[in-house]
Amino acid sequence: MASADTLVAPGLPQADLHTLPTHVRLRSNRGDYVDASSTGWMRPTPVDTPLPEMRRRYQDDGYIWVKNVIPREDVYDMREHYFSRFSHTGMLDPKASPRDGIFNPTSDPTAHQGIGGLPEPSTNALLDLAHADPVYRTFLAHPSLRAFIRHFSGWKEEQILDRAMLRHNCPGSQSTGIHYDQYFLRDGEAEFLTAWVPIGDCAANGGGLMYLEDSTSLGKELERDFLHKAEHLPKEERVDAFNRYMAKDGFMSHDAVEFREEHAGKAGRWLVGDYEAGDVVFHNPWMVHAATHNEDEKGRIRLASDLRFYEEGAELDTRWMKIWTHDDGL
Repeated sequence: MASADTLVAPGLPQADLHTLPTHVRLRSNRGDYVDASSTGWMRPTPVDTPLPEMRRRYQDDGYIWVKNVIPREDVYDMREHYFSRFSHTGMLDPKASPRDGIFNPTSDPTAHQGIGGLPEPSTNALLDLAHADPVYRTFLAHPSLRAFIRHFSGWKEEQILDRAMLRHNCPGSQSTGIHYDQYFLRDGEAEFLTAWVPIGDCAANGGGLMYLEDSTSLGKELERDFLHKAEHLPKEERVDAFNRYMAKDGFMSHDAVEFREEHAGKAGRWLVGDYEAGDVVFHNPWMVHAATHNEDEKGRIRLASDLRFYEEGAELDTRWMKIWTHDDGL
């Protein structure tokens, strides 16, 4: 096994650690492609990396991308189960298995959007069922994931917020805009840990998350600015991610190029990974991130789940202690 100091992005020689191949082009929901000089690879971390090194990376980078946390086949079982619910909708390629989750090239991607886009009423009904599905709730309690969280955090017991989310993102459809997680969970005092779980392999330009390098300080600055502006508001409105000082859809922007230019000098490049089933990315509440526009060459639908964990007994955001529904207003 390579040492923790010699890890490289998948398939890249050490000298190319900080550059994306020319064929990998990144953009967000709107705007131009991000210039190659403004992109880079995230740093992968083997699951058996010594704990002090993992914690140092998380502290320094604001995220840690951990390889092989969950058995690959367990992840693909979840993927197959989820997409089986959508087999009658026309979203899936009829020649492929739901386990593959390949988008039907004859369908309109805007008619099959998930969370982060504008789902059709019929899709919202399926999404509500998927989030309450016992198979998904069991997946969230996967012993390999939970054991790693306790190991990494040092917590004796962890508390997951019930409002975990399943997000599918078809090639060509809209997905998650630019944000940091803290402003969705302002009604809790304790710091939480986000786990982003790709449910299936996800190429760098396949709709997975991209992180704005060194953006923890920027996220904290933006949050301080918001709290100052909103200090006169009633608490219920102040903690609302959709209040008068926030964008209507809860995101700061949908244009990765424009957002980075707006905040030049306060953060670095947009970082991304070639994620594999079993990987988990953990990030702090202020790390700025967004989904890449899904332009997967194989037509794969991106499926992932984002989870938030607190130490058991911490003062958490109780608004999130209920299962997600499309009309819950959060």
